[in-house]
Amino acid sequence: MSYRNRELASLAVVALITGFGFASVYIARQEVISRASLSYGVFFLCLYLVAHLVVRATVPQADPYLLALVGLLTAIGVTEIYRIDATDALRQTIWIVVGVGAMAAVLLAFRRDYRRLESYKYVFAVSAVFLLVLPALPVIGRTVNGARLWVEIGPLGFQPGELAKVFLIVFLAAYLREKREVLAQARLKDLGPLLLFFGAAMLVLVETNDLGSALLYFGIFLAMLYTATGRTAFVVAGVALFVAGSAGAYATIGRVGERVETWLDPFADPHGGGYQTVQGLYSVANGGFGGAGFGQGTFTSPSGDPYIPYLDTDFIFAALAQELGLVGIAAFLLVFMVLCLRGFRVAILAEDGFSKLLAVGLTFGLALQTFIIVGGVLRLIPLTGITLPFVSYGGSSIVANFVMLAGLLLISNRAEDRAR
Repeated sequence: MSYRNRELASLAVVALITGFGFASVYIARQEVISRASLSYGVFFLCLYLVAHLVVRATVPQADPYLLALVGLLTAIGVTEIYRIDATDALRQTIWIVVGVGAMAAVLLAFRRDYRRLESYKYVFAVSAVFLLVLPALPVIGRTVNGARLWVEIGPLGFQPGELAKVFLIVFLAAYLREKREVLAQARLKDLGPLLLFFGAAMLVLVETNDLGSALLYFGIFLAMLYTATGRTAFVVAGVALFVAGSAGAYATIGRVGERVETWLDPFADPHGGGYQTVQGLYSVANGGFGGAGFGQGTFTSPSGDPYIPYLDTDFIFAALAQELGLVGIAAFLLVFMVLCLRGFRVAILAEDGFSKLLAVGLTFGLALQTFIIVGGVLRLIPLTGITLPFVSYGGSSIVANFVMLAGLLLISNRAEDRAR
């Protein structure tokens, strides 16, 4: 079976799972199976069929499982969001359509040779810093939950940091490919431009209190630097800087100190600062081994008040864990693991340095973001406000992640074509 036919068969399975998922929610909530539940499955099949046709036309040799895995994650996410809030599920569906459109646009624009992006590395670096500065500006910048992440221009609100993440990965891949040999010698004149641009990005992130993204960007930076140079000393030095910076942030930034204190002992203030973390842990525990089932989790009080604030964004993993149980949520995390495995396989198959580093950066970004949000909910690390890729409610994140998927498909297509 050809790659694209495998992809099409996998997408058909995803559509069936989506239909069954929505049917389960309808049965649990209304004790009937509505045509609307089946229509979501048909809609997802049609949407990803269009995406499949674009992939077939532009990158026919690309990995056959990347699009199907992403389709499954988005289907699970929309199903759970619908169970929590039907209005948000409709908005999320619209954003998924926009994300698929963005993916198609990237594939069409760079299907001949995406490597020309390497020539514009400094443009990407400056653009990334500019995007990160936008939320700090007066009038258009907005503070949500203590972090200044949002930009509102008229009725449109978005997080420019999501697109900045993609731009920084492209810059790092291009710069590290060009300078990897001299960077291995750790000469300051070669490290200077890299540290300048990345330091500027980190300062802006700290200024806007978006420390979850700062951790994500720092991790991507270290992973790509180690991949390019093979120098363990850089990783050790980076971890040391991170520990020192974390200690300084804990002592000087009140929001960071509160998050760390809550992480260490959320039950010290279960009705205050630790409320969200405690409720998330209870939700995970209530899932047990087999889970309550789609649509049967307990997320609101008898009076209708939500037990967990921002459930479909920051804590959607806790909702899924309660309804899927240990077995289901383990399978859910395995989907992420397989997605990352396919991404790193793309990096291994790529022949040129820019493609390898770009694939590593895009894949590691998805993997680390998943770990940060899941680790925060499970209290492995302090809680941050970033989203679960392809699953959490959020338009900016969905669009940026689909652009990252397009990058992996482009790299995979070139690598597989060269291998054949």
